Amino acid sequence: MPPTADTRPVRGGSRRRADVAGVRHTGEVRIAIGPRDDGLIALVDPDAPAAPLAVVAAAELATAVAAFERDASPRWVWSDTRQWYPKLLAAGVRVERCDDLLLSAAILDHSTDTAAAREAGSPPAPAWIARLRAGQLAPAPVAAGTALFEFDDFDGGDRGTASTGPSIEEVLAEDVRQRGLAAGSARPRAMRLLLAAESAGALIGAELHAAGLPWSRDVHEAVLESALGPRPRPGMKPERMERLAVEVRRELEAPGLNLDSQVEVLRALRAAGIPVESTSRWELREHEHPAIEPLVAYKKLARLASANGWAWLDEWIVDGRFRPDYVPGGTATGRWATSGGGALQLPKLVRSAVVADPGWRLVVADAAQLEPRVLAALAHDEAMADAARGRDVYRGIVEAGVVEERDQAKIAVLGAMYGATTGDSGRLVPRLARAFPRAMALVDRAAAQGERGAAVTTNLGRSSPLPPSSWREVQHRASEPDASPSDERRARSSARDWGRFTRNFVVQGSAAEWSLCWMAALRSRLAAMAPGGRRAEASGPVFAAVPHLVYYLHDEIIVHTPAECVDEVAAAVAACAAEAGRLLFGDFPIDFPLDLAVVESYALAEG
Repeated sequence: MPPTADTRPVRGGSRRRADVAGVRHTGEVRIAIGPRDDGLIALVDPDAPAAPLAVVAAAELATAVAAFERDASPRWVWSDTRQWYPKLLAAGVRVERCDDLLLSAAILDHSTDTAAAREAGSPPAPAWIARLRAGQLAPAPVAAGTALFEFDDFDGGDRGTASTGPSIEEVLAEDVRQRGLAAGSARPRAMRLLLAAESAGALIGAELHAAGLPWSRDVHEAVLESALGPRPRPGMKPERMERLAVEVRRELEAPGLNLDSQVEVLRALRAAGIPVESTSRWELREHEHPAIEPLVAYKKLARLASANGWAWLDEWIVDGRFRPDYVPGGTATGRWATSGGGALQLPKLVRSAVVADPGWRLVVADAAQLEPRVLAALAHDEAMADAARGRDVYRGIVEAGVVEERDQAKIAVLGAMYGATTGDSGRLVPRLARAFPRAMALVDRAAAQGERGAAVTTNLGRSSPLPPSSWREVQHRASEPDASPSDERRARSSARDWGRFTRNFVVQGSAAEWSLCWMAALRSRLAAMAPGGRRAEASGPVFAAVPHLVYYLHDEIIVHTPAECVDEVAAAVAACAAEAGRLLFGDFPIDFPLDLAVVESYALAEG
């Protein structure tokens, strides 16, 4: 049987182990993981690839990784965290750091900071990157009772199907390519930080799934019964929805109306003399008619029943935990997505079901007005930073005399970041530009870049996608000699639309970078804390005794912690927010205050 790291690595014997331990916790040790042609898994030093550190069978990998993690705290180099890490977590093995080649390639191959290095002759991404990316939204969570590592998961990339991963040789070759691009980027330090943060996010995403968000089925069912009535029989609608549907049909004089069909509802509304273009709640409320209130109420309950009703509860809440499938880096700006469960859209009504285990607490924190603060720091706009320091940004803008009311300040800032040019935003944004010229110039430049069809880049180096070919065809058509006024209007409109995207991209993407650095720092601090007295067994073998992250939503996190650790955890959450600000923006005087609460139920944290 091939030796494992617990016995003796294949290369260098005990001396090699001592060398690895000598640079512990510095991040200098890097170990690549990948399958060999014979089906065994190789653990290889990328700087000495000829002689593996260890070669193990799939069933022995967790033991080998745990041994190296204990002795060297290496940076693991692997193809896709979502392929490797969930199975290690299921075996009780946590790793401190990794290089996720799939996520890193998405950044390096599109960043304007690496354009010169790519043009200088760097090879393109290998085919296996595209294959893995195509399956990125369909992770395979570890199911109870299955083998820890399925042999087919590690079949060589060139020999397998789109779902299989690359061989160790392919992993090593891609690692060399990516290190070359990062070293040759316009800002190597920033790029290395971005890649490390993105890879840390991949680890966090897997850990959030493994630990799960504590969830009370009893509380959730009580919420559903209070809002919808008793659980209906299969194929039937909840009682209160049925009563509302009867009322809507009566008021619209449409006895056969299917309220779940937008086409039918629009037709019935118009037939009743209500001139609507959609069934959106805000448009419906612009009209007075006895059918409007019950229709709006029906739509709200229908959303609850479909998105977080009994069927959702049966599918997603298992053993007192909600385990959504997070997709780190799942959007263009670097914000996360989910491929199931709707974790990024939990309505307030069901948050009362997020309840800490007995003897544990939830530390809930969100960064107050994160994007305006990031904008001020990106632009080095000290006037805007002064308005934000130690207080609500929008209130600070009012106190600076820019506008008269907080709501006006919020409208103006959001209008500036999202490119609103009409209504209140169009009227207020010029005031903001006079008060904070650096900040407004930054987003205006980003918009102008987008309108020209060029990419923009975040604080650390993630670049926006270029417009699609259809966009360029519209622009080209408007420049032809026989272009009509309609062609020119269409081109201007599409250019402005893309400019609004790039205007916000630099701010939203840089805010996502701040959030990743915040969570990565916090993750390490939580792992170093002493175990609590009460165990949360449903959180799995890695997280049953220690504080751990359980939820993330753009600028908000939840930590599940033993009650006796809450003060230490709360202090760490705040300290890591400040640390992320210094890491990304140096000594620029911007602060990142948090709205922080220690609660037993998520609903109690809502201000």
